Amino acid sequence: MSDAGPQRRIWLCADDYGLSPGVNRGIRDLIARRRLNATSLMVVGPAVDHDEIEALKAVAAGNPACAIGLHAVMTAPFHPLTMPFKPLEGSLFPPLAGMLRRSIASKLDGEMIAAEFAAQIAAFRTLMGRAPDYVDGHQHVHIFPQVRTAFLAAVAHHAPGAWVRQCGRAHGRRPGSPKALLLDVLSRKFRRKAAQAGVSFNPGFAGAYDFTRQPEFGPLMESFLDDLPDGGLVMCHPGFVDDVLISLDPLAGQREREYAYLAGDEFIAMLLRNGVALR
Repeated sequence: MSDAGPQRRIWLCADDYGLSPGVNRGIRDLIARRRLNATSLMVVGPAVDHDEIEALKAVAAGNPACAIGLHAVMTAPFHPLTMPFKPLEGSLFPPLAGMLRRSIASKLDGEMIAAEFAAQIAAFRTLMGRAPDYVDGHQHVHIFPQVRTAFLAAVAHHAPGAWVRQCGRAHGRRPGSPKALLLDVLSRKFRRKAAQAGVSFNPGFAGAYDFTRQPEFGPLMESFLDDLPDGGLVMCHPGFVDDVLISLDPLAGQREREYAYLAGDEFIAMLLRNGVALR
């Protein structure tokens, strides 16, 4: 790194605040340590009671550079806020694969999707007392065909000052995993539609990987910085395992490995090596 300071400033965003008390606690600890500068709140998550929200507000007040966004949800195992809502499986949103298939086949009702996103933005305002700084989507559902149009319309109308997450590298090398490649492809049209709607977005994205392999997170995190532009975003999923998390996420242990790396000294050394700082 040059003596002039960091060459790039990035967003490091922890997804899934509200998923479980253990996830919430891990994210808050990293915000307090200034190891994160963004987190995305799931307003339909099981851990969004008064105490959890007040604790988030308190730790964010101590780190005013930390952005708080809405993690909009449209997949199982969560319930919609609006009724009637279709499609449902039981009383839940469809699983990820089902939602993707329906979106590709144009089987979704755009007005219902937009109304649900609007309701989640309104719930964020009620919980946090303000609009979200940005809006993204759990499991990247917001960039799916059909869904992205409704999503961008809802953000532009109900959170006009917010930026949104696009999930493609935007430039540089080809994504290294099938998941990252799919997100990159879906994000091309998302970026075009966001620009047409006058909604701003991050210039680059990284953080997608195969949780099932439980890889060492440090080398992965360093690889995420390759070709990531200034202002780019890296998503992460740190937290502590608890019973609520285990009931929702069979790969919960990887969250603790992410937390341990981000809380450690090597993370800071890695950022310095790469001339990167959090925004």
